[in-house]
Amino acid sequence: MPNDVSELPSDEAVTEANGLSSAAAARLRAQFGPNTVAETAEHPLRIFLRQFWAPVPWMLEVAILVQAALGERLEAGVILGLLLFNAVLSFFQHSRAQAALRLLKSQLALTASARRDGAWTIIPAADLVPGDVVKVSLGAVVPADMRLVSGSVLLDQSMLTGESVPAEAGRGAAAYAGALVRRGEAVGTVTATGARTYSGRTAELVRIAHAESAEQRAILGVVRNLAMLNGAVLAALVLYARSRGLPLAEILPLLVTGILASVPVALPATFTLATALSAQRLVRRGVLPTRLSAVHEAATMNLLCADKTGTLTQNALQVAAVRPLPGFPKERLLALAALASAEGGKDPVDAAVRAAAEDLSAGDASLRLVQFVPFDPATKTSEARIMTPDGAWRVVKGAFNAVAALAAPAPEATPNLAELTAQGHRVLAVAAGPRQALRLAGLIALSDPPRADSADLIGTLATLGIRTVMVTGDAPDTAVVIARRVGLGGPVCPPGGVTDSLSPANYQVFAGVFPEDKYRLVKAFQAAGHTVGMCGDGANDAPALRQAQIGIAVSTATDVAKAAAGLVLTRAGLSGIVDAVQEGRETFQRILTYMLNTIIKKIETVLFLGIGLLVTGHAVITPLLMVLLLVANDFLTMSLTTDSARPSPKPEAWRIDRITMAAAALGACKLAFLSAVLAAGAYGGHLGIGQLRTLSFAALVFGGQATVYAVREREALWSSAPGVWIVLSSMVDIAIAATVALTGTFTAPLPLDLVVALLAATCVFALVLDAWKRIVLRLLKLA
Repeated sequence: MPNDVSELPSDEAVTEANGLSSAAAARLRAQFGPNTVAETAEHPLRIFLRQFWAPVPWMLEVAILVQAALGERLEAGVILGLLLFNAVLSFFQHSRAQAALRLLKSQLALTASARRDGAWTIIPAADLVPGDVVKVSLGAVVPADMRLVSGSVLLDQSMLTGESVPAEAGRGAAAYAGALVRRGEAVGTVTATGARTYSGRTAELVRIAHAESAEQRAILGVVRNLAMLNGAVLAALVLYARSRGLPLAEILPLLVTGILASVPVALPATFTLATALSAQRLVRRGVLPTRLSAVHEAATMNLLCADKTGTLTQNALQVAAVRPLPGFPKERLLALAALASAEGGKDPVDAAVRAAAEDLSAGDASLRLVQFVPFDPATKTSEARIMTPDGAWRVVKGAFNAVAALAAPAPEATPNLAELTAQGHRVLAVAAGPRQALRLAGLIALSDPPRADSADLIGTLATLGIRTVMVTGDAPDTAVVIARRVGLGGPVCPPGGVTDSLSPANYQVFAGVFPEDKYRLVKAFQAAGHTVGMCGDGANDAPALRQAQIGIAVSTATDVAKAAAGLVLTRAGLSGIVDAVQEGRETFQRILTYMLNTIIKKIETVLFLGIGLLVTGHAVITPLLMVLLLVANDFLTMSLTTDSARPSPKPEAWRIDRITMAAAALGACKLAFLSAVLAAGAYGGHLGIGQLRTLSFAALVFGGQATVYAVREREALWSSAPGVWIVLSSMVDIAIAATVALTGTFTAPLPLDLVVALLAATCVFALVLDAWKRIVLRLLKLA
């Protein structure tokens, strides 16, 4: 909880009459710092340079250095271009976490009315210190955490605490920085400023919140597996070459070629491109990704934590039930209650009552307002004095106990009160009659109703394998009622039950929780192995939104929540969450296809270098041909990101070890095809080393296209038509390989009939690989 004034040094004790002296304020400012939330923005250049410090860039950088040392400037320049391409693309998806901090900082009021040196003065809110005496009034934003010492106000703290109903605050009550004063005026003593405030601690949680993305884990897993497997193969190749007496001038190019063959150079860029294309589709459907990785994370989400107020509910008080008592019809009860309610809409309770009266046409021309007395927190009532055909009446509206004490006993009101309270409603009582003969006219129940599509969302997510839990700062009774209405029927976490070892299987409703608790819950669920989504709308949700793998802010969310989230719903309603999940799962399938292609090619290419060395005694692929292969096999096949895809019915997960095993099995099939082609060229065609290199290059490119079409479908390759961009990229790919082979560019030329025969053989191989693929994917449960 926010700091208490009792924590201040005793010599800084203050009174409302005098406030702080300027000298005391200066000392406290030096001790506690300014009333601001510190920002830690990272320089863009540093962010850009960080793109070069990761496993994939490291491998490319080593290749560049070796090529430069060998004087191969063209090859070094091309590899450098690939490295820069990846870095620039990754730079533009930089996280916007700092934006959340800036917006949290802007929540503090710019100026404040403080009592300094015995006089009221307007000072910058940043200059406030603990112990300052501050005045707040209607429409103001509370400038710091404070304890009220006089007066009373109605505080709207829904975006800070999650409480749906504005709270009356009088002497001794706490008011948090960022709360909006809906009614009244009060004076308070500042208890905490800057980062020590409720909002400030929320900002600190946003700053430190971080969840490693599934994308990062997947890329690192691929690089790890390829490094272990291909590293061992390369080491064996170098040892074998040395034993054969190959000169260092041939061994180094072989090593560079092997390194380049092992690098999944376009994998990070493919993740970015696939998610960027999906992001464009989501924007058209009313979902704005603020981080591209959120699109991919939506595919893996298996748990959604949903805030209540403003997320599952409308964050707008409405009259939920009207229980008139004998002698007062429903329309008359609402008409009387409306007369005892303030006009202008500032008080949400009064606004809801007047709106219900208008909807029911409950106006009564025979009732004339003479005097209105606003709500008084001391009596917990508001009052109207009216003229009726029966004479002067008094109408009192407010808390049941306060109103019932002024009226004649009404035993029938008690069971109605118990029923409405049990339903989680806030209940108002209305009494009316001559001044000395008030009677209870009835009860009015208020609630913040669920959104129309909340229950449908939770049901649909369940069919998609995603469990939903409610996480709210509102009272347990209210939270449970809403939870049951939207289909959350699981157990309720008891007060104080939030621990670091919770599982979503334990409870389905978490109520009365602070921002720190929401943040801790998300971390606890992540530690239990869940991919967590968090859906919210307020500043109190920001830390959890940032910590979750996929933070989702609804269309009515605060700017703070939107900046902390990875996805922002730009249209009313919650259907965008399902859209994001479906689109994310389709994107996952496209990336999975590309990843399978990449790992297959990286494994079989390095092994093929070894077989080529055994057959010919030389490297069958030069570094320059390998760079061309990177363009053909890595970058042109990025067209897979535009292919059609079917989403999985369950949450996705990167099973990198299984994917690697599948790729190894498929790569073995392709390696057999490549080895057969090389053997036919060497022993059957008696080709020289130059033409064997050309043949190997063409076989790798053509075989790569066979792999694309075989693995783009989890079933038979003819199950669906490929996308236009895939067909176009295949044509370019084959054209490049055929041109190089026929013209002898960078290598020795091949006769036309040999190139055509190789292409025909590749088509047959594609059918064989497709049949083998279906067996492998079923065995490894990847289909």
